[in-house]
Amino acid sequence: MPLAVELTGVSFGYRPGQHVLEDVSLALGEGEFVAVAGPNGGGKTTLMRIVLGLERPSTGSALLYGEPAHRFAGRRALGYLAQRSHVGGDAPATVREVVSAGRLASGRLLGRLQREDRVRVAEAIDRVGLSVVADAPLRTLSGGMQQRTFIAKALAGQPSLLVLDEPTTGVDAESQESLAELLATLHRELGVTIVYVSHEFGAVEHYVERLILVRRTIVFDGRPRDLPGLWHDPAHVHARE
Repeated sequence: MPLAVELTGVSFGYRPGQHVLEDVSLALGEGEFVAVAGPNGGGKTTLMRIVLGLERPSTGSALLYGEPAHRFAGRRALGYLAQRSHVGGDAPATVREVVSAGRLASGRLLGRLQREDRVRVAEAIDRVGLSVVADAPLRTLSGGMQQRTFIAKALAGQPSLLVLDEPTTGVDAESQESLAELLATLHRELGVTIVYVSHEFGAVEHYVERLILVRRTIVFDGRPRDLPGLWHDPAHVHARE
């Protein structure tokens, strides 16, 4: 299987002598649906920033589709939903306007969408089930619908790799399940590589092919059903922070 991500012996620290990640080696094949879990502060977000080339390892190497991640030329093929404390806030933008931003060329702050762009935007909105509220202000929607909007924004750019960091923050349990089903459908229909990052993985446990637990290094990498039973208890995950 061709590799989307290849990390070898990666360590990283924001301060000298204080490693957030240590000796991490990881290979993600193209088209995989993977969950990355672990305690808050365990290094998950930093790991994803290295994967995406937003941070450079202190030691080791990070490759994206065979290129050094920090110099990866195909950035428009990357979809990244960064961690956020709240989703929509008070922004007046509509769903369609937010999703349209996913079609703007890299480096352009303003621009007029062409016909193909508008088609891709409409398709992305339809894929996440938001066509009926496409022109509604984002702030009027539920947390789950807002998160679907940001997924649609990423999809509008036609990514080959989609990374979602804590996508269920501020979303109720029912919406978490709905979001997991949506991601499974997108994975099946589009073949996009999906990395779902969260301190808990229950919502996607039955959909992902592989679970990676991070606590400064990788402490488990395998099928969710092979995970030792104690790790299925979210309280245990938090206790190991």
